[in-house]
Amino acid sequence: MTTSIVELAVPGAMTVTATEDTLTVELTDGRTFSVPLAWYPRLLHAIPEERDNWELFADAQHIHWSDLDEDISVEGLLAGRPSLEGAGSFERWLKAKRAGRPLTLDALRRGSEGR
Repeated sequence: MTTSIVELAVPGAMTVTATEDTLTVELTDGRTFSVPLAWYPRLLHAIPEERDNWELFADAQHIHWSDLDEDISVEGLLAGRPSLEGAGSFERWLKAKRAGRPLTLDALRRGSEGR
């Protein structure tokens, strides 16, 4: 018996819109889809200007929000995967955001070492 594996090409993102409760992505294949913003706590706790400051990379397969240190893959969105960030990591991020400190992973690690 012969088994074949078919790899489906994942379309790239073209535009990204985040409202107070929804993340909507328009894809290069013409589809537009939305997921609950609650799936991505960093986006949920962002102000509109932070949500609007996104960029595409890796052939438009990933969406990056530099102000929030958030990265989401188109493949993950299409698969219906919410954020896998742990509660402790998110709490450290949220504490740093509220304090006006840098939100990058390296900065958060340095901040937790000083406790």
